[in-house]
Amino acid sequence: MKHLFTLFFITISLFSCKETEKDFQATLSESNGKINNVSIIIDDNLWNGEIGDSIRKKFAAPVDGLPQEEPLFTLNQYPTKVFEGFVRKSRNIIVIGKGSKNGFSTKKNSYAKPQHVFFISGSTTEAILNILEKEADGIIKTIKSSEIVENQVRMKKSLVSDAQVQKMFGVSLAIGFGYKYDMVKDKFIWLRKEFTSGYNSILIYEVPIDSIEKDTNTIGNIIAMRDEIGKANIHGTLPNTWMITEAAYAPYLFDVTVAGKKTYLTKGTWELKNDFMAGPFVNYAIKDTKNNRYLIIEGFTYNPSKSKRDLVFELEAIIQSVKFLK
Repeated sequence: MKHLFTLFFITISLFSCKETEKDFQATLSESNGKINNVSIIIDDNLWNGEIGDSIRKKFAAPVDGLPQEEPLFTLNQYPTKVFEGFVRKSRNIIVIGKGSKNGFSTKKNSYAKPQHVFFISGSTTEAILNILEKEADGIIKTIKSSEIVENQVRMKKSLVSDAQVQKMFGVSLAIGFGYKYDMVKDKFIWLRKEFTSGYNSILIYEVPIDSIEKDTNTIGNIIAMRDEIGKANIHGTLPNTWMITEAAYAPYLFDVTVAGKKTYLTKGTWELKNDFMAGPFVNYAIKDTKNNRYLIIEGFTYNPSKSKRDLVFELEAIIQSVKFLK
């Protein structure tokens, strides 16, 4: 009987803890911050030394595939004494300081939601640098993934119909506000969102599996594929101009997973042949073995002389929302 009472007490305690956590989460306000912004909580003496240099090198490293150098994240530094109020409501926070022990921990939704807070503590500068070296890649991956989700959440507040995408390709796509169907033809869709200084575009089409896997030159096959599509469909206002992959810069190729499927992600720069227009692109070739195809969803940006990082990130958030319906 005593054991039953103890078990009952433990069960009630666990239930109470869960209810308390649930109540706490319900009281949290929404986090703040622009996409790809990170608050760094660190005192000035550390920020202006080796530790600050290491943080900037890792978290403000140049983004792959952009024509101009832009940082991975926009870093906002605050001394520990001002870690309160709106600063605590930041969506992404890294807290770094010296202490008696060396350690790393992470917490979700500590002061707002959604939120990731990363704590790094070290007894010496060298100890903190070692922790940064070990944990930076994981922190970056977590922040990038959560920022994709945040971007998708924001887009869902006002989506454009993807009915034509579903009908033609058997997939759904969360298309953000402002995108319009610029071209719809047999197995090819071009969506475009125009803004004051340029535009964002999304292309959707499919190719047979062997068009990318016909030999070991995967990147070469992807470039040839997108150049063929560009010549057939993406033309400039001047005669005899069409979109090609810029030859001067070799694109980056990554193996990733999208919608649970093997995917080749290519990042590089496009240009108009016989013209001067250019910009970055991200090409996702998603292997759909069931339908014997690669589904290609590509995003490209034209925003001359202005920042392109967050525009490309928006394109990636849309592309990564894809779901296969059949």
